Amino acid sequence: MTKPQATQPAESDPEAAPVSSRVKAAALAQSTDPQKQRSVFEAAVKLFHMRQWREARELFVNAAGGPERDVAQRSRLHIAMCDRRLEQAPVNLLSAEDYYNYGVALINTRNVAEARVHLEKALEITPNADHVHYALALAQALGGDPTRAYENLRRAIELEPRNRIIARQDQDFAPLAHQPPFDALLYPEKKGW
Repeated sequence: MTKPQATQPAESDPEAAPVSSRVKAAALAQSTDPQKQRSVFEAAVKLFHMRQWREARELFVNAAGGPERDVAQRSRLHIAMCDRRLEQAPVNLLSAEDYYNYGVALINTRNVAEARVHLEKALEITPNADHVHYALALAQALGGDPTRAYENLRRAIELEPRNRIIARQDQDFAPLAHQPPFDALLYPEKKGW
């Protein structure tokens, strides 16, 4: 005995609906659930902090349509921030100093991975620039690469001995300053103590 088949229209089956209809239905369902709105907002914030502006913006747009006003307002603010970042013109770097200055600016915003790329490019152009070695050492130290940080700081001090005193006073080097081999590099006079 066979079961009679239901005579429901295809649109009542969610899987039979076109993809765009399912997306709209999911967005509508999400926009009425405060918990889902908060979850989407939190996921968008994570993407935002990972500098994935386009993906974050899409989620912020979704969260902006939700029922909680404060989450919707914060989402709209983040949408504007994403838009500004997406509109920024690409940086046109020509000289070693351009790469160096941009790398230092990235260090100041704690984008050390990107800073390292630009400082390494500056070093390719001017391999004996002590200030570039120093900045690269700093980026490597902040990025958790003490071995390379030591090598570049040592080279910066070889090229310009005053870099030793500057590094002693640099708060970004403070966590490494009293650990081997940085302690011997920064405080060679303490070797015999």
